Amino acid sequence: MRNGGRARLLLVILMVTSLFLITLDLRGVKVIDGFKQGSQTIISPFQRAGSVVLTPVKNFFSDVTHLGRTRNQIEKLEAENANLKQRLINRKNADAQLKQLKSILDLAGTAGYKIVNAKVISNGSSQSFSQTITIDSGANAGIKKNMTVLSQFGIAGVVKDVYPTTALVQLASDPSFRIGARIAGSQQIGILTGRGTSSASLQLLDNSTTVKVGDVLLSRGSIANRPFVPGVPLGYVTGVDNSAGAVAQTATIRYYTNFSTLGVVAVVVSGSESDPGDALVPVKPRVTPIPTVTVFVTPSPSPTK
Repeated sequence: MRNGGRARLLLVILMVTSLFLITLDLRGVKVIDGFKQGSQTIISPFQRAGSVVLTPVKNFFSDVTHLGRTRNQIEKLEAENANLKQRLINRKNADAQLKQLKSILDLAGTAGYKIVNAKVISNGSSQSFSQTITIDSGANAGIKKNMTVLSQFGIAGVVKDVYPTTALVQLASDPSFRIGARIAGSQQIGILTGRGTSSASLQLLDNSTTVKVGDVLLSRGSIANRPFVPGVPLGYVTGVDNSAGAVAQTATIRYYTNFSTLGVVAVVVSGSESDPGDALVPVKPRVTPIPTVTVFVTPSPSPTK
């Protein structure tokens, strides 16, 4: 009973105190404000301590969020950069192929060849170790076996196999490649053989023929222009073998065509009505001489004593 009476007394005291404080507050007495200020003064150190403790945690989760966003931005920028690089490469390839095609058209137009343009879609043959390329035009475009193939500089090879939409071309660099050649100007003839590189061997049919470094070789041509049309630039002489007692004179030839950079070629489906002769001999680039400057040195007078 004592405990029950005390509890009732304490409840009455609290109710009376509450009513008293409410009355004072309504009358404008700032007792509660002071109580609030006192409570805030007591709680503030704990709030600051909590802020110090929780700030690194907040910063950590914020950094993790920003890190994810930054990583996504980096990946997006890397993808855009790769796309731009690929577009630049495609543009450079297209420009190079356009330049090659223009040179081929000029070459064929000068000689009067009827040609079919084609892109190189692969290098090498899956059936042999010969040096070949595959082009994206075939029988549907009028291409047949044993037709001459041109590069922007001259001979590229000869058609070996034909399919409806593609064709296999044996390059002139292949060791089994053979073509009748003649020296521009002197009209001496010989057989040009590939070496597997950018050079070839020339064997002249007349041992009394004189050949010299720098001579230009053109294709002699075949019967009915198959496999080779006449007048196609082959290369130029870089070395001559004048061995005594040799059955025939030989020379080393440098091809005009760079076989490793072929992107566009042309197949000659019809030769010209007449032999173009030496019309396709490449024009040698003009070399502008470097002016010389003579310097006269005038000795300075010796100092007088």
